[in-house]
Amino acid sequence: AKTGEGLCSIFSPSFVQWDAMTFFSESVISQMFRTLDKDEIPVNDGIDLLQLVLNFETKDPLILSCVLTNVSALFPFVTYRPEYLPQVLSKLFASVTFEVIEESKAPRTRAVKNVRRHACSSIIKMCRDYPQLVLPNFEMLYNHVKQLLSNELLLTQMEKCALMEALVLISNQFKDYERQKAFLEELMAPVAGLWLSPEMQRVLLDPEAFISYVGADNKIADPVLEDPSGLNRSRISFCVYTILGVVKRARWPAAAEEAKAGGFLVGYMPSGSPIYRNPCTEQVLKLLDNLLALIRTHNNLYMPEMVARMGETFAKALDMLEVEKNAILGLPQPLLELYDSPVYKTVLERMQGFFCTLYDNCFHILGNAGPSMQQDFYTVEGLASQLLSSAFVNLNNIPDYRLRPMLRVFVKPLVLSCPSEYYETLVCPMLGPLFTYLHVRLSQKWQVINQRSMLCEDDAADDNPESQEMLEEQLVRLLTREVMDLITVCCVSKKGVEHNTTAAVDGDDDEAMATEVTPPASAELTELGKCLMKQEDVCTALLITAYTSLSWKDTLSCQRTTTQLCWPLLKQVLPGNLLPDAVSWFFMSVLKGLQIHGQHDGCMAALVHLAFQIYEALRPRYAELKAVMEQVPDIQRDSLEQFDSKLLNPTLQKVADKRRKDHFKRLITGCIGKPLGEQFRKEVHIRNLPSLFKMVKPSLETDVIENEDGEGLNALFEP
Repeated sequence: AKTGEGLCSIFSPSFVQWDAMTFFSESVISQMFRTLDKDEIPVNDGIDLLQLVLNFETKDPLILSCVLTNVSALFPFVTYRPEYLPQVLSKLFASVTFEVIEESKAPRTRAVKNVRRHACSSIIKMCRDYPQLVLPNFEMLYNHVKQLLSNELLLTQMEKCALMEALVLISNQFKDYERQKAFLEELMAPVAGLWLSPEMQRVLLDPEAFISYVGADNKIADPVLEDPSGLNRSRISFCVYTILGVVKRARWPAAAEEAKAGGFLVGYMPSGSPIYRNPCTEQVLKLLDNLLALIRTHNNLYMPEMVARMGETFAKALDMLEVEKNAILGLPQPLLELYDSPVYKTVLERMQGFFCTLYDNCFHILGNAGPSMQQDFYTVEGLASQLLSSAFVNLNNIPDYRLRPMLRVFVKPLVLSCPSEYYETLVCPMLGPLFTYLHVRLSQKWQVINQRSMLCEDDAADDNPESQEMLEEQLVRLLTREVMDLITVCCVSKKGVEHNTTAAVDGDDDEAMATEVTPPASAELTELGKCLMKQEDVCTALLITAYTSLSWKDTLSCQRTTTQLCWPLLKQVLPGNLLPDAVSWFFMSVLKGLQIHGQHDGCMAALVHLAFQIYEALRPRYAELKAVMEQVPDIQRDSLEQFDSKLLNPTLQKVADKRRKDHFKRLITGCIGKPLGEQFRKEVHIRNLPSLFKMVKPSLETDVIENEDGEGLNALFEP
């Protein structure tokens, strides 16, 4: 069970034993510190065990990974014996630069990379969870990191930045604005020098220069070993990783008194909430223009003429990584032999990984900038127009698999953390055009999918689960969910989202119960939602997107949108004069959703409730809704007239809400979709057939019990 180099595989007895012990120590030690009193914790035994683990040496990456996990699990004992901290740090730093064969030119295997990443994560976790414990050793830690960073080729860019993140986490414990600001300035000096250099500025501003700089237009003879532009790519990655690490980790003290004493407090909002300044703000804002230039350039790489400029080797450099495809399709990652293979087999895979990570990290920076720098970021002059001209350029050519993370890691956090004072100046000017665009894009995508599914009814469908069409369709579903989630977060208050989505149990007897799956009456628009709905074009885009999405073939998105979003949006425009055609369209959209998703109890219940709400609220003002109801297949006109008369006559006693809903549901039963297996089912009625044999009841003869001879049953009981 060993690999070719004599190292363990995941089936080796040694690894299995280490893995079992690791699982045990992780499970038991954390619970022990959580449940036992301080006096009951066996500190001496824990320290002895930690000492044994620290002294254990191995060159096997799988076992070393287990060793590092055990070090992390046992680390809480160091809080009782801080003198052991330098030994722990030495062990972790030695693993950061781990190699199976020193000075090897071969690509690192996944197992080796996992060990190095594991060590970096352990250092970050230690600095995050025990900053006060590590603070006295800050200088030692800083010098060690500087020594590692001095060799450009010793660590990957992610490893360098992980160590810098750890330092930033400890610097938060300075609780002194000026001291922390000076430290961050020193830490970021190499990045600032590289990022603001004339050469880098030229590269970041021009897509053609960028392609050439990162080597995406090269023709490479040996795609495994040859990579002349790798160093250039690593420099860009290093800058972006560092900016992200600092923005994500640098913070002011959590305690208001400490923040005020340390010089972090600068004032108060009109609401009375404190305004803090982040010591990283000055350094990061200095680098913002070039970051936005990089995002604009990266977006423009997807233009057809730019894709054409990429060399033969890198024609697919902007495509999805295999790991992304597998995640989208829900395919399990292959576990066997991965530990023994290189992380990237070819330079094309390295280029794909570079573009993918760079794109994500740039948007992570923008997503973290609001919570991190607060008013200093939101008040950047012309920020809305700068973001629109960088992050949102060339969206038509940006594929779904890149647009989706942009919405999740950039737009959503930015909106959630933005104070209401900046809605008019920043959020609305940005979200208005974005929502309008997203509505058009999704409508076109779903139109293509619907046409494709209609064509596939005649032709044999492709059964290959990894087919391109299936991948694209699943991506559209995921993008739809992301967009609808973003709209919901922006527009609907949290209390309105805490709804009951429990579907009723399958079966005809529970149909009435299923109508009880309803959103709460407290679902209201947020301040941002009201701000967006004031703009006519944005209001139209939001309403049309929400109601059109009910008939897109994604059940999860339909149910969430129905229960959380549709009614609060429509309720906001009810006081105005809606056009009769618009009212009819809203109602028909819900009925169409019922036709497509009615087979699912949860969706059906939510859609029936929404249709009922719309009809009850708008039927008195719009007779057109009755005309729509009359088009429902198999509707009973008398029953509809009865329902309408009760609804329109205020003098009649109101029927209970549940009974009105059940009556309405019976009216629209004709447009509620059925599962495929029931759509063409013929009801078979079998009459009761006559019995083949007719059993004749024997007549009861009294002479059996009592006969003339006196020898019947009665005689047996006589004395």
